[in-house]
Parts: sequence; C-alpha cells; structure tokens
Amino acid sequence: MQFTDLGLSDALLSAINDQGYTSPSPIQAQAIPAVLEGQDVMAAAQTGTGKTAGFTLPLLERLSKGPRAKSNQVRALVLTPTRELAAQVAASVETYGKNLPLRSAVVFGGVKINPQMIALRKGVDILIATPGRLMDLYSQNAVKFDQLEVLVLDEADRMLDMGFIHDIKKILRLLPIKRQNLMFSATFSDDIKDLAQGLMNNPVHISVSPANSTTTSVEQTLYSVDQSFKARLLIKLIKKNDWQQVLVFSRTKHGANRLAKNLDSKGITAAAIHGNKSQAARTKALANFKDKSIRVLVATDIAARGLDIEQLPQVVNYDLPQVAEDYVHRIGRTGRAGAEGKAVSLVSADEFKSLTDIEQLIQKHIERSIDEDFVPQMTLPPAKEIRAPKKKKPKKNKSLRDDDAQDKKPQRRSNSSGNNDNRNSGSKGNSHNRSGAKPNGKPGSRSGAKPTGKPNSRPGNKPARKPANRNTNNNG
Repeated sequence: MQFTDLGLSDALLSAINDQGYTSPSPIQAQAIPAVLEGQDVMAAAQTGTGKTAGFTLPLLERLSKGPRAKSNQVRALVLTPTRELAAQVAASVETYGKNLPLRSAVVFGGVKINPQMIALRKGVDILIATPGRLMDLYSQNAVKFDQLEVLVLDEADRMLDMGFIHDIKKILRLLPIKRQNLMFSATFSDDIKDLAQGLMNNPVHISVSPANSTTTSVEQTLYSVDQSFKARLLIKLIKKNDWQQVLVFSRTKHGANRLAKNLDSKGITAAAIHGNKSQAARTKALANFKDKSIRVLVATDIAARGLDIEQLPQVVNYDLPQVAEDYVHRIGRTGRAGAEGKAVSLVSADEFKSLTDIEQLIQKHIERSIDEDFVPQMTLPPAKEIRAPKKKKPKKNKSLRDDDAQDKKPQRRSNSSGNNDNRNSGSKGNSHNRSGAKPNGKPGSRSGAKPTGKPNSRPGNKPARKPANRNTNNNG
C-alpha cells in the first residue's frame, strides 16, 4: 500500500514525499482511512511506529475542507501529557500541513502565557495543548470550543498516570457533544478502556502489536549489581562498548542530576532532563543529544515521554520503573523502524519485585549477567515462573454523564429546611460525603448508605489510580 491509496490530497502527498516516505506504517494504513471517514478511533501502537502521523495526516485532510476557525476558536484539540510530546505533535502538524492554509498553535506550561494568548486571537484550526495550560487559557477567555470538530487524546495512559483525569473530565464538559474522538497511545490499560467506553461512539479498535509487548528488534539484557556500584558499571559499559548516544532512565529527578554530573566528571558528556528543568534547558539538552554534542541524556519517565530521536541505538534502565508498563515505553525508544537496538537494565536486589512484574508483563525472562568487576554482595533471587496472563471480564458500558453527576458533592441532609452547605460542586475532592452527616443514598457517599443502583463515579467501578508526584512545571 502507498500513501497515494489513502485518499489524501496532493498538498499532503507532496509534504509526505518531501520527508522521503512513500508507504504508510501499519498503524497509519489502518488509522488514516478510519479518521477520514469521521469514525471514532482507539489506536494502540508502540512508540516509533508512526502513530503521530497516523492522526495528524487525516486531521489536516479533514480540516482543509471546512470553514476556517474564528477568533479564539479551535476546530481540533490535541491533548498531550507533556511539553515534549506537545512540541513533537506540533512539529508533525507543521511539517505535513506546510502546503495547506491552516493555522495551528501549541500551548504548554513553563513558558509565558501572553504569546500563547496572542496566537489564539485569530483562531486556530489545530491546537496542541497540555491540560493544565489549556485550563489556564480557558479561564482567561483566550480559547473557545464552539467550532470544535475533533478531540485527540495522545498518550492517554500517561495522562491518567500523571493524575490528569479530573482535568480531562473538566475539559470534556467544555466541548460540544457532537464531535469526533480519537485516542492514540502506546498501550491501553483497563482504566483507559473504561474511560473510553463513556467517551467514544462505536470506535474502531486498532492495534498493530500485542498489548504491552516489547519490540523484537531490541536486544534486552540486565546486569545484577549493587545500587552503590551502578554508576561505575554504567561508566565502564559506555567506555568499553564505545556508546556514542545513550538514553539513560532514572527514577528520580535528583538521581538524574547526580548521575549526569558523575558522568561529566568522568569525561562522558551528559545532561539531565526532567520536570524541574526549565523549558529552555530541556530543549537545549535534547538538541545537544540529537546532534551528538553530548553522549548521554539522563531522563525521568515523564520527561522522556514524547522524545523523538531517530536511530537511537542504546537505552539503559539505571533504575527499573515503578510501573511495569513504563519498561515497554522505555525500550521502545530504540530498535525503531526495523533498526536493531539494545536495552540494558542495571538491577539491584531490592528491585526484584519490579523485575518480576516486568517479566510477567512482557511474558519472558530477561537474560542476566554479572560484571566481574562489580559482583553484587546481594544477588538477585532466581527468576519466578512466567504465568499466563489472566483474561479480563468485559465491563459494563457507562456514560460520562454518570461522572458529571458524581463530581457534584452530595447534599448533606439537615434538620433545617433549605440549609445546604455543599454549594460548590466543582471543587476538588468533593465527590464523596465525608461530613459524617446522615447518608442520603446519593452515588459516591461513603457513609454506609444502601446502594441505590446508581453508577459509581469512575466507568467500570474501578478505584482511581493514585497519581504519582505531580509537578506543575513538568506537565504544563
């Protein structure tokens, strides 16, 4: 199949040709026709498979045929969890839409808001945004959604991991009910599927790889090593193997800073990228890594989401991720587009549980090694047997209207007629009655009232995942 077979305009085909592409990737071949037909889409594909172009190309095609956006209006909204991913999507829109008379803008935190407000005054056909900055702009009447036609949630799983579920729900209430909805992500957790059931309208499901699978073009190994010797082992591996471009994952921001300084002191040029870094510092570090001015980029999971680095040969897990699915995202940075890549994990004995979770998720054991110069005092226990994944029971389809009802704080029953202390239904954390008042049987009450049969506040009746430490500088 060629791009010319997908129903794209000459203007888009010319821009695609300028990038040297003739054939779509599997995710693009399936997603582009569905989006062009106006269908809702849930698409799962690993990082590096071309999923961004899988929605930007048909989005540009559809919007090119409609009326232009009016002042402060938006025709298509793309929500992303991080600034880096927002910038990557914006670059894709600019690259492929260069021959079309469409306006686009990207907004995120960490930079001044005034230039973003000015960019929105004339209206934009495509707005790429992080949830926090979008809400800031809406609160200042800088953006309106009366003309909105399409909503895209990119990396929806990461947005929930970062605690954006409440922001997403608020944004959804601001949008027209009649719209096209697209979800593109590396994986779809059960929480995301539950959210989608109330958001999507008979979506087309697309998956070009098994759920949470790791790419076959990546060679995976691990070294059993004590935590105190990880830095020295990493330095040895970089020098011994002459690695010239290495993406290293650290679990914490302080750990990333510490490791980058350590590498620099040993003659290995390095930089750290995480939420506490300014946008200018993050952009500079990424640019230096791409042009190989520095050999090592040390990143946290959140900061690394959305990094687009071609032909990255080496990924190192300095710390194993706390969430097993993040391992799949991490090593998906290498071995892209059929190229071979290597992923090395430095694992201490206290990370055995995380290792077990990862091996269970990817359904295979990772080859173990011990470096003769750094034999661990605490060795890893033997690998546990891989169990067949459990089949999930299908869950009831629920509507986001149920969530709207639940986000309103239940009224407290009072002896005084007309008295109601719960007037602010939009405040945070007020979806449950914690006052100790007599239960009123409304949904969400934890006071022991009998169930009324009304749905719970989260689709699928699953408890909300407790978000990781959320840094407003990082997530926009």
